Amino acid sequence: MSDAENTLILDTTKGRVVIEMRPDLAPGHVERIKQLAREGFYDGVAFHRVIDGFMAQTGCPHGTGTGGSDYPDLKAEFNAEPHVRGVCSMARTNQPNTANSQFFIVFGDATFLDRQYTVWGKVTEGMDNVDNIKRGEPVRDPDRITKATIAASAS
Repeated sequence: MSDAENTLILDTTKGRVVIEMRPDLAPGHVERIKQLAREGFYDGVAFHRVIDGFMAQTGCPHGTGTGGSDYPDLKAEFNAEPHVRGVCSMARTNQPNTANSQFFIVFGDATFLDRQYTVWGKVTEGMDNVDNIKRGEPVRDPDRITKATIAASAS
């Protein structure tokens, strides 16, 4: 773990997932995720949209894909980082500046999303656990983030 302040630990119903966050790519998005994780926003949140071979999406407080945090939406920080296996990127509506709290982890090559969604990190440990998350749109009895922690804040 090279940078504890920029390491997100997701304890999920399938096991631990460690994500290296990239403030060099998306400083505003990384700051928001750290803020929400420290406030406990992600604790108990479902992986509500999981598409085989594509991605697992989470971060909606309603578990439906329709909600976000009480904070304002973020300005897009699109970057050249490719959407490949393990990459973490922000979900949004069809408007670019609507990312808020929802994000997804890519299972495979999704480079058609490049420069249209904000990449903010990459899974460094536990991708096998992400692979085991229940599939569906919506997911019946979905897997969840049980606890999200910033490594620097972990006791």
